[in-house]
Amino acid sequence: MTTQVYLKIVSLLPSATEIIDCLGLTKELVGRSHECDYPSLVRELPVCTTARLDITRSSGQIDQDVQTLLQQALSIYNIELQTLQKLQPTHIVTQDQCDVCAVNFATVEAAIAQLTDSKPQVISLQPNLLKEVFADIERVGKTFGIDSQPVLRGLKQRIKEITTKIENIDPKPTVVALEWIEPLMGGGNWIPELVEIAGGQPLLGVKGEHSPYLTWESLTAANPDVIVIMPCGFDLKRTQQEAQILSNYSDWKNLKAVKNGQVFIVDGNAYFNRPSQRLVDSTEILAEILHPSLFNYGFKGNSWNPLFV
Repeated sequence: MTTQVYLKIVSLLPSATEIIDCLGLTKELVGRSHECDYPSLVRELPVCTTARLDITRSSGQIDQDVQTLLQQALSIYNIELQTLQKLQPTHIVTQDQCDVCAVNFATVEAAIAQLTDSKPQVISLQPNLLKEVFADIERVGKTFGIDSQPVLRGLKQRIKEITTKIENIDPKPTVVALEWIEPLMGGGNWIPELVEIAGGQPLLGVKGEHSPYLTWESLTAANPDVIVIMPCGFDLKRTQQEAQILSNYSDWKNLKAVKNGQVFIVDGNAYFNRPSQRLVDSTEILAEILHPSLFNYGFKGNSWNPLFV
């Protein structure tokens, strides 16, 4: 179906921008969040949000800043109302899942109420599992009159190719995903699911539930075969820097994964932290890490590396 020329879409989170792109609607975007960076051409669009956080601070300092803002009942992100007013969007795509990940829904509603020249339709995404990401792709497609089925068939086929190759592997390696470093946080929501699909046994994170804070005692007791470090919002280079903090803990060097050189860093910002079609890329990255003899998608070096290089 032909896209209507009147569409003026503002995306307030990176995963939504990526979903819009996979549906062929990138040219209809007129504004983005300050974190939207894929595909690269969206970086030229007007920025509609700002953050109260200084992301150059250490992971421990960032966590303290986040907790302070939440305790004060302040939004971590602001909406640039004047920019939104000038853009006069017909649609705003946002989220109602995590106040730390992107501008919260209440802030979006408050901003829309102040717009005088437009009353955009709001599409709010809140996936916790891969099937819910696929459902969001379908829902966004229907909203804009786009057939999402070719995209979804391709994504599901890629997943099937992985599960077919690993179905007879026994035992599968145990895996802990670390979504934050200081303090420790395990991977939640879709991360345990991706680990399972890629041929691992996820530990210290429950499929479909929010990422849990971890203690060093729980990590030591789990003693996984593999550790994958994927801090939310950090690229590969930043993750490499922040991961050095882990070696300050005496228990770190005694972990099985550390002893065996099975600790890996990934570009969480571009992949694992964004619930879009690129979670399939994330699954392929995990498959490469966990079963290198079976999978080689070419992500190594650009999207993931062993921590001990």
